[in-house]
Amino acid sequence: MTTAILSWSSGKDSAWALHVARQTGLAVTGLFTTVNETFSRVAVHGVRREVLRAQADAVGLPLTEVDLPYPCSNEVYEARTGAALARLVDEGLTDMVFGDLFLADIRAYREAQLKPFGITPHFPLWGRPTDALAREMIDGGTKAVVATLDPSKLPKALAGRDFDAGLLADLPAGTDPCAENGEFHTLVWDGPAFAQPVPLRKGETVERDGFVYTDFDLA
Repeated sequence: MTTAILSWSSGKDSAWALHVARQTGLAVTGLFTTVNETFSRVAVHGVRREVLRAQADAVGLPLTEVDLPYPCSNEVYEARTGAALARLVDEGLTDMVFGDLFLADIRAYREAQLKPFGITPHFPLWGRPTDALAREMIDGGTKAVVATLDPSKLPKALAGRDFDAGLLADLPAGTDPCAENGEFHTLVWDGPAFAQPVPLRKGETVERDGFVYTDFDLA
C-alpha cells in the first residue's frame, strides 16, 4: 500500500493539494511541516504552532514537525528534514505530495531532495492556470487569510485579508493570483479537506525582516 505524506505549508495550496490527492485516490496519511523553533511558527508563513496543530486535527492527519533554527542555512535545513524523512521511510513512507504550481526549480529541488530516500513525489496541482485555480479553490469552499506578504510586491493593507474574490480583484496587475512568486502566503482555516473549521482570532500586523505579518491565534 502506498503511504504518502503531504508537505503542509499551512496555506491554501497545500490544503487544496490534499483535497485533490484524496479525490484522485492517493492515500495521504500524514502532514510534514517545518517550524521556526525560535518563534514557534511555521517557516515563511509565520503561523503559530498551536494553529498548525489545530489544522492537522481538523484535516484528521498526524503531523510531523521539523524544528529549524533562525536563521537557518540550507545545509541545516537539509540535514534536519532529511533526518525526519529517513525516520518516516523506516516507518513505511513511500510517497510525498506537494502543492507547488509552476516553479520548475523548486520542483527539481524537491525531486532531488527525495531521490536518496526513494520517495516518489507527487504534484497534483502542477501546471494548472493559476487564475482558474484560485477561483476553483474559492468556489470549492477554501477559507484562508493572508498571513504574510511581501510589501515590495503588494500593498501592506492587503495583510490579514480573506483569500476571496475581493482580494483577487484588488491584487496589483502582474500579481500571480495564487501568489506562487512569493507575493503573499496564506493561513487556511477551512475547506473541503477539513472535517471542521479552525476558529481564528485576528491579532496585530507587524513588519519584520522585510515582510508584513498578520498574527492569528486560536479563538
